[in-house]
Amino acid sequence: MPGELPTQQAEQHCGLDPGLDDVTDYDPNSLSDHQWPRKTQAVIEYVKPSDLKKDMNETFKEKFPHIKLTLSKIRSLKREMRVVGEDCGLQPVTIAMAFVYFEKLVLQGRLNKPNRKLVSAACILLAAKISSDLKKQEVKHLIDKLEERFRISRRELISFEFTILVALEMALYLPESKVMPHYRRLVQQQQL
Repeated sequence: MPGELPTQQAEQHCGLDPGLDDVTDYDPNSLSDHQWPRKTQAVIEYVKPSDLKKDMNETFKEKFPHIKLTLSKIRSLKREMRVVGEDCGLQPVTIAMAFVYFEKLVLQGRLNKPNRKLVSAACILLAAKISSDLKKQEVKHLIDKLEERFRISRRELISFEFTILVALEMALYLPESKVMPHYRRLVQQQQL
């Protein structure tokens, strides 16, 4: 139609990087792979945490050169998403869905430093709207918490929702096989 931007141009205009066209099927374990050490894992030979983090991020960059954020930054954003979700009483399955949306966008190479917080917040908001029976006041409370935690504006967040929907090709209902690995990890973390 005249006056409409092609999808990629629209996404770039709204703050999402164009991403990859040939992204393979999403694997919910690719960013949680055991080759990426966690802070809680024991290291036999002592390695300074800063060196371990640097090595981990370099290895990650070699494996995923199209991803613009470091693995430690991705993990930090997911931690923030989990905290907001828990603070707002969202079920672990809802947070797990948000992680799937988020990781799909990460693996497509669509996140960058300027949009990372908006993407994280929009993924939580969309997952909450899809999987929870939230009342208007609860949605408002969630948006308030997202604004506060990610230091973003409500207006930007609401308009960014559609950008995320387009980038995810409107596929918000997820197969159990994509959500359950995240759900299990979230439940394990809650038990610690």
